[in-house]
Amino acid sequence: MPILDDVKTALRISNTAFDGEITDLISAARSDLKLSGVLESKVNDDTDALIKRAIVVYCKANFGWNNPDAEKLQQSYDMLKMHLSLSQEYTVEAVG
Repeated sequence: MPILDDVKTALRISNTAFDGEITDLISAARSDLKLSGVLESKVNDDTDALIKRAIVVYCKANFGWNNPDAEKLQQSYDMLKMHLSLSQEYTVEAVG
């Protein structure tokens, strides 16, 4: 399932009205992870459960204006991003 569909499912959206906004949020999440030191090859791996979770949580935190859980979701994303950026598995290219 493409990441857009996964995020829409998490946001409980079944139409295409917000696809542009959601796609922008997915791109922003990927860029933010790269800025924190996560390898681009990892950031673009939609089969990696932690990367996928980080993108979904980022989108849930930043979608819409009246989200009462936005702060908690942002904290969750920040913690996950910190763990990813501290892990050699996500920040150091494998040799060999």
